[in-house]
Amino acid sequence: MKSSLKIATMVLAFAGLSFAAKAQTTTTSTSTTTKSGIRYSIGVDAGIPVGDFKDAYKWNLGGSVQADIPVASQLFVTVNAGFNNVFGKKDLTVAGVTADVPNIQLLPVKAGLKYFVIPNLYVQGEAGAAFLLNKDKSGYDKSTAFVYAPQIGVQFPVSANGNFIDAGVRYEATTKYTSGVDNSKVSFLGVRVAYGF
Repeated sequence: MKSSLKIATMVLAFAGLSFAAKAQTTTTSTSTTTKSGIRYSIGVDAGIPVGDFKDAYKWNLGGSVQADIPVASQLFVTVNAGFNNVFGKKDLTVAGVTADVPNIQLLPVKAGLKYFVIPNLYVQGEAGAAFLLNKDKSGYDKSTAFVYAPQIGVQFPVSANGNFIDAGVRYEATTKYTSGVDNSKVSFLGVRVAYGF
């Protein structure tokens, strides 16, 4: 119940920011900005675990929605919410015991900044909270962790009406879901390929 309330609160905050930002009239010189100035994208996310986290997990797959809200020339505030399923390894042996590692299901909600260094090439940094949706199966103590994600990417138009493809590479990591257990930090190198409008 408590997690559901947190998730609902974050979704409402995302929706509120999106609708409030529609009232802004700021425009940018980026060619892939819609008439309202806000850009929305829906994407596929995938990645491979790094650090201690890779010892028990193979890869992750998910999706996300994002709003880019213009605040200055070439600078946007981003709001991103998604879902990630991190696949556990099968038949993993630890201390003589062999077992299947359960998948981890995360709902990351992040906000940040996206800056176009040159047209179509950007750097982006986001931070927020990652909600663990299957805490009971994962064996972790906490259901929420701080998440951060620096990213670099390209965005290019695919139609005259402002639609675009956004492709980025990022490092994403969380704080520990269990105190004192380093491999309870989720960390991966990931890609996001999104269609924007």
